[in-house]
Amino acid sequence: MESARNEALEAWMKEHRYSSNSLARAVNSELEALTGKLGTYDGRHVREWRSGRVRWPNTATRKVLADLSGKSPVDLGFVPRRRISPAAAPQEDPMYRRTLVAGAVTTAIAAAAPGTTPTRKIGMSDVGRLQQKFTEVIASDHKRGGQRDIEHLAGHLADTALNLQNSGIATQRVRSSLYATAASFRSSAMWAAIDGRRFKDAIAHMREAQALAELSGDQAIKFRIWSHAGTLYRHMGRPADARAANDVARNLHITRRDPMFASLGMARQMAIQGVSHELRSLPRTFDQAREAMNHASTDTPRPVWLLAFWDDAELHSLALSAYLAAGDWTTAEYHAHQCLASLRPHMQRSRAIATSRLAQAQLAQGDTDTATHTAMTVKPEAATQHPRVSRMLQEFGAALRATAPGSTNVRTWTEHTAAWRAHP
Repeated sequence: MESARNEALEAWMKEHRYSSNSLARAVNSELEALTGKLGTYDGRHVREWRSGRVRWPNTATRKVLADLSGKSPVDLGFVPRRRISPAAAPQEDPMYRRTLVAGAVTTAIAAAAPGTTPTRKIGMSDVGRLQQKFTEVIASDHKRGGQRDIEHLAGHLADTALNLQNSGIATQRVRSSLYATAASFRSSAMWAAIDGRRFKDAIAHMREAQALAELSGDQAIKFRIWSHAGTLYRHMGRPADARAANDVARNLHITRRDPMFASLGMARQMAIQGVSHELRSLPRTFDQAREAMNHASTDTPRPVWLLAFWDDAELHSLALSAYLAAGDWTTAEYHAHQCLASLRPHMQRSRAIATSRLAQAQLAQGDTDTATHTAMTVKPEAATQHPRVSRMLQEFGAALRATAPGSTNVRTWTEHTAAWRAHP
């Protein structure tokens, strides 16, 4: 007998924009949090769920899918192997589900004892495990920024941190750290949406991240969220809102405690000045950002998201963006070369963006040969899969055709981009 397709699961995946592969990754991550061992699912397994070939996954997987979706396995279209009474189905009982999250046999035994209530103490070790996942999200962002699966995973992990709040008792320090961790994940979902030019989604993430940051009282994550908000509004063509949001970040007292935060806030202000065509302000703002960076102590503990990207290369990258927007092509090219010369190897997304901007600056100066060669060095995966890079290269191609119609460079570029489409 042919298996009936799991239309409920398919509908939920479509609604939440999960592919088979991205759902498999999310399930694997949650299984690791649940059992201590990373799951081994891939897209093939998810397709078996969707097709109905696998009608009732194992207990841990059903638990993870229920947490991911907020639905019971039956509501997700899965069919139990045999009909059982509610009293005999502990995996669907909320008390049982909390013990499964804890992953502790002793808690499960306590829950089964008459007249007892399971109580789990949440500690900084639980926070630490979530923060390790945050480090992995940051690494994925620098490698493949803007992808929906990064956004979805970060959003899901934010929910995981919040769910942990309700799974036991904790000190105020632990609870504040959990809120800060949830805000960190939500801000990464926001950034992935910004980088993918999904601005409506980014705004939704921003609002939730701001509320979580307030609950945490963490100045560093507040800075990140408001600084990202400035970038969001800048990309949306709203420089006044961008400046206001970035000013909130720059006025937090963490910028007075740590010049590294002040430096980043000033550099992003420079990018906003570029969009506003405040060309005369740019050299002074750049110098202020660099001076603050030079004054920052190397011994000060800082969050992983800041350490992972903020350095001299990123300062030049923001200067490149500012001068390109302001129309100073020569200075933009200078900052592009400085950025590319000092980028750390893991900054693959940033290298593709800086290279694309360099090609635009060279083309604007009339050097079509060099500009075409530069644009062709962008790796195909970034050119075709990163929304911001793809858009910049499309704009480059249009400008190249307008600048040198019918030229050898136009034909070369056309053939090059056709090869990208033929070999995604």
